[in-house]
Amino acid sequence: MTNTHTTPATAADPTVAAAAAQFLTPLVLGLQALAVNGKQAHWNVRGANFIAIHELLDTLVAHAQDGADSAAERIVALGLPIDARVATVAEKAKKTAVGGGFTQWEDMIRAVIADMDAVIADTQAAIDGLDEIDLTSQDIAIAIKESLEKDRWFLFAHLAE
Repeated sequence: MTNTHTTPATAADPTVAAAAAQFLTPLVLGLQALAVNGKQAHWNVRGANFIAIHELLDTLVAHAQDGADSAAERIVALGLPIDARVATVAEKAKKTAVGGGFTQWEDMIRAVIADMDAVIADTQAAIDGLDEIDLTSQDIAIAIKESLEKDRWFLFAHLAE
């Protein structure tokens, strides 16, 4: 029997890891909140455009979860833990626009877009802040922003005249 020994990858510079986590953590928390609120909107949207918006919201939820996972995994790959427990996400999401009950589709879209805009702002801050710190982490933030902006466009198209 052969013993295989794996050499761990070189540890990230602790300063770089901490700085990257500082910018990526708000994305993880915001995206987790967006996923939960997106599902809330999905269940409670009402009106003539119900099915199209209902299905778009499922896509948004999946993309938000994927983005949160990518950002969280990057933090962990850099050697730091991530705290995305429900209480931590709830603290980040105190000012969400999506309400708790049935909502007409126009108002629901506006609320979801407002929540998305908050996450997009955090994402842009991460892109800007990571530029001189960690380009791999910045690439993750750029991909998250691209996905959010596309989903925002799809939702906004329902309101545009």
